[in-house]
Amino acid sequence: MNFERMEEKHLSEMLMLWNKELAASFPMRLRLLQQNIVEDRNWLREGSWVVSDAETGRVIGFVVSKIAREESERFGIRPDMGWIQVLFVDPDTRRLGIGSDLLFRAEAALRNAGARRILLGNDLHSRLFPGVPDELTEAKRWFEKRAYLFSEQAHDLLNAYHEGEEVGLPDVAEATFRVAKPSDQEALTAFMHRCFPGTWDYQHRDYWKRGGTGREFVLLEREGAIIGFCRINDAQSPLLAQNIYWSALFQDELGGIGPLGIDESFRGYKYGISIVQAAVHYLLERGIRRMVIDTTPFIAFYGKLGYTRWKSYAKYEKYID
Repeated sequence: MNFERMEEKHLSEMLMLWNKELAASFPMRLRLLQQNIVEDRNWLREGSWVVSDAETGRVIGFVVSKIAREESERFGIRPDMGWIQVLFVDPDTRRLGIGSDLLFRAEAALRNAGARRILLGNDLHSRLFPGVPDELTEAKRWFEKRAYLFSEQAHDLLNAYHEGEEVGLPDVAEATFRVAKPSDQEALTAFMHRCFPGTWDYQHRDYWKRGGTGREFVLLEREGAIIGFCRINDAQSPLLAQNIYWSALFQDELGGIGPLGIDESFRGYKYGISIVQAAVHYLLERGIRRMVIDTTPFIAFYGKLGYTRWKSYAKYEKYID
């Protein structure tokens, strides 16, 4: 076996290896690997490795590591935070110590880079998974044996709307909904920084840098001021977002809803559930009838709108010296 630092040239073989086992449940695309690894400024190359068969040269395993860069500190993201985005070994070559070797190399690089807490997945908005998929029970046991501790569950929810079914904009107290425009960038950025100054602010700014035009945001306004938002995604979005990663599983287009947030000064008006209804309305207007709400523990809340659990993930973390 040969170990070498991961480079962009390895992505195609990593894609083939991934889809060999997971295409039926999590079909991977080269664009997604490109976006979430090499284009992510938090990618830690020193902690990302591929291992290949010495005879054939075929990639049989890989690990991707990330570290919070200094610039993320101003968004409340600790600089000692690290992530193992994915660790994958060919099913035909498991139990040979390859995974343990990859994990050792990744943890060592993260430690050297200053990480003191490592999460499995959940690497901001460029993650592949928010945790370990529940169906990968062997993987969960494997990490638990290596001192990774379970923290919580997260779920992706799914709903499908019938052809011709309509969801109108909800009537809410003294407020209105609309889809954002390019001219809303400054006001929306100020709102996010004021009301959600952490990860969502960080993700939102990156959205505009990557060519966003505003069409992925439903705005809730009151007296002309933004008091809430909800992200919506579709095939035209500049980024492949978490809630449409696995759209290849469906013949028709998949839409995504979330995250969403309401200025805490205006909570208690049922704006939260209403802005989700507004998001559904605008996606239906685009001809999208199947929608996913990703990475949430609030099954009962979204169940009010007919959303049911589709995929579940277990979040794990480990503290290192």
